[in-house]
Parts: sequence; structure tokens; C-alpha cells
Amino acid sequence: MRVPTLVLPMSTSRHFQRRTLLTAAAALSALVLPAIAQTKTVLRISTPAVPDAWHAKMWTVFKDALEKSAPGEFDVQINLNASLFKQGAEPAAMARGNLELTSVSAADIAKLVPDFSVFTAGYMLRDPAHQQKVFTGTIGAELFKTVSDKMGITVLSTCYLGTRQLNLREARKVQTPADLKGVKLRMPGSKDWLFLGNALGATATPLAFGEVYLGLKTGTIDGQDNPLPSVRAAKFYEVTQQIVLTGHLVDSLFIAISNKSFDALSAAQKQKVRAAAQAAASYNNDNTVREEAQLVEFFKKQGLQVSTPDVAAFRKSVQATYQASDYAKTWPAGLVDRINATR
Repeated sequence: MRVPTLVLPMSTSRHFQRRTLLTAAAALSALVLPAIAQTKTVLRISTPAVPDAWHAKMWTVFKDALEKSAPGEFDVQINLNASLFKQGAEPAAMARGNLELTSVSAADIAKLVPDFSVFTAGYMLRDPAHQQKVFTGTIGAELFKTVSDKMGITVLSTCYLGTRQLNLREARKVQTPADLKGVKLRMPGSKDWLFLGNALGATATPLAFGEVYLGLKTGTIDGQDNPLPSVRAAKFYEVTQQIVLTGHLVDSLFIAISNKSFDALSAAQKQKVRAAAQAAASYNNDNTVREEAQLVEFFKKQGLQVSTPDVAAFRKSVQATYQASDYAKTWPAGLVDRINATR
């Protein structure tokens, strides 16, 4: 008995062929697309910065700049609020290969590279412009090479975190460190910070940040030091009468990538990552400088006196105090003179 042959109409046959081709294409895509996605270089970023901070917002600038210059090549993952690693733990995570990028402080670098502690001392950097010239010049190149060798990270750019100023409970004439004699100046509790407070001529008094407002209000302390944005955010202007623009510490953050991750990039990719980091730092720096300038007027409107002391006298006295201390023993010979001479 012959089995009759099934002959499909022409339209049905073509429809069947199209379905077969589409099914095959879908199957191929299912295999190829994940492979393409896996070729993206993952860049995980960890920072303790809160979302409203300029040095948190700058990471979005980094991500956008990299996507523009290298579309589809990188998967940039931003983790704020120390949600990925706690503050200070990032360098170790980078060494283990668990993290690609972070912004590391001078204090954290100094723990492993003692030479770098010079930038935790008072009056080593004059202002944001001086900061950039130091770190983009030969001094920065030499120190960053040491950082790379000892920590396994490559510094890509330098961020301006703000300049610490004095904030006093009662207004007084302040021209030189001698004018701060007997002033109970709140400082963070570490020996490094207390040394700086005493070097300024005051009596450094350790106190937790959360207790500073009440301490100023009750007179437990006579003053505190912080960048101006922190003074406004914590509303210290409500319980103080004066801002003294000592500018005693120009604070820095450094955008850094693990050497393992950086070395895996092509030359072109390295250049693009550096450019994105520099764009991010510029965004942070410009906005931080602008905000600080605006805050001077804000505090004046709140009724505070804003004065500028003899900064040169402060710098000379504070630097001499550091040079005579154990801190200076870890600094390369002539480094302070080279920093001072940078213009």
C-alpha cells in the first residue's frame, strides 16, 4: 500500500521555511549575545561617598565619558555609601582582584607608603591649583610610581576634597598661631589630627563629629575645623560666630585603578580610562571650588564674621612644627622644599 505524499501549498511551505530560519537565528543569538556581553570589561567602583557629594556624582561623569569614548566596551558599576566595601578596605580588595576602581585618600595611601604622609600635614598644599600642579608634575609622578609598586594600584587623577578652615564659637582676632593659644579646638580623635590642631597653636580636643554641635553650643569646645560644606551641612554656623580662613589643609582624593585591571587593558583603552578619570576629577574640582566660594557669602548672611589671618605666618609655624617632629623622618629629603617651590 503506497503512502500518499503530502504536498504543502506554496505559501505554507514558504511560511515553514521562514519559521525554521527564525528559530535557527534565535538559537544562534542565544549563543552569541551572551558571549558579546561577556566581552565587556567590568569596572566595579566602591566609594563611601554619599549620593549628594560631588565626589560621588563624579563617578557618573566617569561612566558617561567612558561610554562615549568606548561604547559597549565597559560595564561600569558604581557602588556608593560604602555598600560594596567599607572605607579603607578598598586597596586590599583591589589587591585581591575583587575591586577595580576607588577613590583613595592621602591618609589611606600613607599607611602603606610613608612618603605620602607629607600630604596629611598642615600647609603642604596652598590651594586647589597648587594641589593639581604638584600631583600632575614630577613630584606626583615619582610618588605615584611608589604607590603603584607598593600598593598595586595606578593613580589616574587627583580630586579636590575641600580646604579645612577654622570655625570659632566666639569671634576673636586671629592673625597668627599665637592668637589661638588656649582655644579648645575640636579635632578628630587620631594622633595625626590632634598633632595638626596643636601645631595650629590651639589646644587640640578630641570629640566625635556627632557631638560637635552640642559642644559648641555649651562651650565644651571653643571651635572646630572642617571644609565649609561640612560646616553648613552640620549647621555649625548656628552655634558659632566666626569663620577663620586659615586654609590649613587642602584635602585630596585619588581616583585609582588596580594594576591587574589596568594592565589587562589595551593601550587605547588605558588612554580612554585615564581621560574619563580626569573628566570626573575636573567635574568634582570645579564644583567643589565653586561651592566653597558661594559658602563664604552664605555664612556672612547668617551673621558670621569671616576673616583671613596671616596665612604665611601660619604656614611657616606649622611646617616648622612638622619638620621638627617624627613625621618628617619618613619624608624624602628635600620633598617639602620641592612642594613649596612648585608654582
